[in-house]
Amino acid sequence: MPIQGGPYLAAAFLCEKALREVDGVNSFIRVVDRWTVTGPTEAMPQTAIQATLVVIFKSGIHRGAGQIVITPVSPSDVRLPQRTVRVLFEGDEDRGIAVILPMAFPVQEPGLYWFNISMDGQSFSEIPLRVIYHRVVPTVQPPNPSPPQQR
Repeated sequence: MPIQGGPYLAAAFLCEKALREVDGVNSFIRVVDRWTVTGPTEAMPQTAIQATLVVIFKSGIHRGAGQIVITPVSPSDVRLPQRTVRVLFEGDEDRGIAVILPMAFPVQEPGLYWFNISMDGQSFSEIPLRVIYHRVVPTVQPPNPSPPQQR
């Protein structure tokens, strides 16, 4: 059966690290969809989450240049700054592209963040990331009592 469409989204996720092995194969380490931020204050402080965004498309019959746009949306429905990546589809229908973006993503509030993945104006998927804030109250250590003095 001949392929009649494309491009096709093969994968879209966040992970801690992406490796390019010596044989050209990618390995993705610790795929995540939840991130815990800790801090001493009542409200969550602004924090940069260090993660890698991975988006993989297969060509199908699609050929030529394209533009992938990643649009993060905060839990309070605020659109955050977009990332745009230019890509080129070439070769057979089973070929494709892999966008691997290490990022320091700033979060300011706990809740569910969404990363919309679109190409050439068409939305393909949304990647969720749940940010959890865990308040850690510092404990006060009592002073060490002095050892008894010997006579």
